[in-house]
Amino acid sequence: MSTMIRIFVLFSAALLLAACSSAPLAPDSRAVQSPWALSSIGSPNAQAWSHYKLPGKTPSQFDYVLEDGRDAIAAKAQSSASMLRQVMKVEPEALGRIKFSWKLPDLIQYADMSLREFDDSPVRVVLAFEGDRSKFSGKNAMLSELAHVLTGEPLPYATLMYVWCNDCKPEEVILNPHTDRIRKLPLETGTAKLNRWMDYERAVRDDFVKAFGEEPGLLTSISIMTDTDNTKSVARAWYGTVSLLPLSGK
Repeated sequence: MSTMIRIFVLFSAALLLAACSSAPLAPDSRAVQSPWALSSIGSPNAQAWSHYKLPGKTPSQFDYVLEDGRDAIAAKAQSSASMLRQVMKVEPEALGRIKFSWKLPDLIQYADMSLREFDDSPVRVVLAFEGDRSKFSGKNAMLSELAHVLTGEPLPYATLMYVWCNDCKPEEVILNPHTDRIRKLPLETGTAKLNRWMDYERAVRDDFVKAFGEEPGLLTSISIMTDTDNTKSVARAWYGTVSLLPLSGK
């Protein structure tokens, strides 16, 4: 099974990390129990952040750090793929804006998110949504059924990713090469803004409509992801806190 299909057919399974109190915390455990995690709040009903590890894949590394005085997650992917995720339920009418930041020291050579063989990204902020699955194509319905068999949960109806690409047009939607239910919105392209913090505040509903051409459904999770399992390379990045701002925060 291809890498991105494995990631997103399993995406809807909620996995919670168990920390061992008698041993030093591993880096990923420090990350999900860190000031960054406490400050990164998706919604009042959001679960704790957890490290979502993919079966058959080497997990990427996530650790809490202070980077330039900011609470941050340092991510490192080495021929690996995994994510930090927060599960939640946000009704469509309550969707406001998402606020996040990242800092990137370098791009991934040969990465191209429009090609399945090179579909890696040094930074991703990933939003998963529910919706009307009767609209699925035959292929997507089959993928959803496969997800249900593997995890007990169906494929997310729609997945929107904010990304940084090597060579593409910012704000031009990129369809995932495996399924059109995963769409990427590049916020940056090329090397001009490397090695500096980039801060964003995006209107979730507007970006979803731009990417999918329809109104969003229930928002079910937010994740950060750094992956290099397709290009078999190494990537590093820092993520600042991630927060959903209520409608009154516009």
